[in-house]
Amino acid sequence: MQAQQNPGDVSGGPLRVLIVDDEAPARVRLRALLEDIQPACPTRVAGEADNGLSALELLQREPVDVVLADIHMPRMDGLELAGHLGGLPLSPAVIFTTAYDNHAVQAFELNAVDYLMKPVRAQRLQAALEKARQRQAGPERQQLLALGQRLRGGGRTHLPCHERGRLLLVPVAEVLYFKADLKYVTARTLEREYVLDETLTHLEEEFPEPFIRLHRSVLVARRVLAGFERAQEDGDAYGWALLRGLPEKLPVSRRQWGVVRALARA
Repeated sequence: MQAQQNPGDVSGGPLRVLIVDDEAPARVRLRALLEDIQPACPTRVAGEADNGLSALELLQREPVDVVLADIHMPRMDGLELAGHLGGLPLSPAVIFTTAYDNHAVQAFELNAVDYLMKPVRAQRLQAALEKARQRQAGPERQQLLALGQRLRGGGRTHLPCHERGRLLLVPVAEVLYFKADLKYVTARTLEREYVLDETLTHLEEEFPEPFIRLHRSVLVARRVLAGFERAQEDGDAYGWALLRGLPEKLPVSRRQWGVVRALARA
C-alpha cells in the first residue's frame, strides 16, 4: 500500500500547488510549466483561484504545500493573502509572481520570500519549488503586512478572525467600530461581532483615514458617525458618539472630545 503524504510534509512525494492569479493566461502558463518540470520536480495542482479571498476559501477545504501567488489582484492581493496564510492550521510556502521589476522585488529577496518575474521560466520555477520543498522560512507576518501597506498605499482589505478552528475574514469596509476589552479586540459589523487577534494601536496606525480614535478602548468608522452628545455624569466617558444604524452609543474621552468633533466636521 502506498503511504499517504502527511499535511505539511513536503520532504517526499509531489508538492501540492495552488495557483493564484487574476489572469487566466498566467494560470494556464504556470500549469504548463509545472507539467514541463514534472520529471525533475513532481507536483500536483490542487486548484486555481483568481484572487486572495477565493484562494483562502480553497485552502480551508484542501491544504497545499505551495501557493504560487500573483501580487497585484482585485479583492485581495498576494501580499495580504500571504499575511493571512499564517492563520491556517497548515501554512503553505508562498512563491510570489510579479510583472513589476522594482524595489519591491529586492524587499522580497531580503525577506527570503521567493518570487518569479513574469513571464515565468521553467528553470526559475523549478528552483523556487525546490526551495519551498526545503521549507525555507519566509518573512514574519508583520513584515508582510507592512510591505503590503506600502505597496498598495493603504491597509488590509480583510482582518482575520479565528473561530472554532476556522479562519474567518472580516471585510474592513463593513466594520463599524473596534472595541478593546481586556485582552481582546472586537470588530462590530451590522450583522455581528468578531474577536480579533489585533491591538487598537496597530489598527489605528494601519487605518488612519477611515477610523477615528474616540477613547482608549474604541476606534470608530468615520462614515457611521451621526453626532455627539455630552455625558450627563462625570464618568469614564466625557461624551457619547451617536452612530448611524445602531441604537448604541460609544464613549468619547475628554482628551479626544474636541479632536473627534473637528475631524467629523472635516
